[in-house]
Amino acid sequence: MNTINVGVIGMGWMGSAHSRSYKAVMDRFYDKGLRARLVMCADEVEARAKEAGDRLGFEQFTTDWHDVINHPEIEAVDITSPNFLHKEMALAAISAGKHVFCEKPVGRTPQETAEIYHAAQKAGVLSFVGLNYRWAPLVQFARHLIQEGKLGEITHYRGRFFSMYASDPLGQLSWRFLAEKSGTGILGDVMPHVVDMAQFLVDPIERVFGNRHIFIKERPLPVPGRGTHFSRGLPNDPTGEVTNEDYVGVLVQFANGAQGTLEACRAIYGPKCEMAFELNGTKGAIKWNFETMNEMQLYLPDQTNGHEGFVRILAGPEHPFHQRFNPGPGISIGYEDLKCIEAYHFLKSIVDNRQIAPGLEQAYAFANVDAAIMRSWDSNTWEEVRPL
Repeated sequence: MNTINVGVIGMGWMGSAHSRSYKAVMDRFYDKGLRARLVMCADEVEARAKEAGDRLGFEQFTTDWHDVINHPEIEAVDITSPNFLHKEMALAAISAGKHVFCEKPVGRTPQETAEIYHAAQKAGVLSFVGLNYRWAPLVQFARHLIQEGKLGEITHYRGRFFSMYASDPLGQLSWRFLAEKSGTGILGDVMPHVVDMAQFLVDPIERVFGNRHIFIKERPLPVPGRGTHFSRGLPNDPTGEVTNEDYVGVLVQFANGAQGTLEACRAIYGPKCEMAFELNGTKGAIKWNFETMNEMQLYLPDQTNGHEGFVRILAGPEHPFHQRFNPGPGISIGYEDLKCIEAYHFLKSIVDNRQIAPGLEQAYAFANVDAAIMRSWDSNTWEEVRPL
């Protein structure tokens, strides 16, 4: 059994999900001989750090994230803190020679993400980035079909991530809505998933033409100790200005000639977590939506009249990774199962001393696209994607 010593920074929802995933790897991937030893967790709120340490089985907890970086036994640092803290923490971990798992968008801005990527390249450390949607068994199956040429040449792609988490005007003005804290808004928050999925399935994006919009321009100021960024303020609470975008829409052109659109919105009304795509090739087409993660619509016509059309595919043990969680076709797996698959690949990359995607290289790739989108906002025209 190969054991990797892990420290986790930030013990909110995502830090807890990552920690549970490390614990699940030894069970779900038992035959691979991998185990994570949860050495230390860190959170600035002492009660949350202690509770997470006790609940999740960490040997130690701390309120100072530097303790995780400086711990002599920790080999891998997992960063799930708010976006505005990522750069300092990631660069410190890289400087200390630790392998780094960082939640997207990695940096507050594309430039920060590029700086972290270049630092990791120079230091020679391994990395991983939280782009969990690409690990859904049916997404992996879709990529397999594309790579085998079953869909022919990909000609069209439409990707989106629509979420209602900021659709309520009484949603508190957390750091996510402030440019000085989070950098961009929805572009940095969930558009990385949309861009990464597009480039994962189709090809690198070469040109973009983007726009942005703020639908809810003011929000109630948060009250210390009352709730999270999902919490509601009260109608009479004082308000502050939202300083980054609720919506981003982008026209894209891929290196292989495919044409597409990408959208992301946090203030739309209706979709709960609609991370979705539709793609069309010269021989077939696919539709997938995370809200029904274990289903996919597949069009592979056999030239038979009368029943040609999209077919509903249900995830099962014949699709990548599904059997690790249950042996039955049509029996669903969930969000944290995807995080377990991520944790497995991060640990495996360390044991094998081999970089596995998605790492900081893929974060750098979507950061280059995001930077081009931001330039397009200013120029109001098409912009080439170029390396930062």
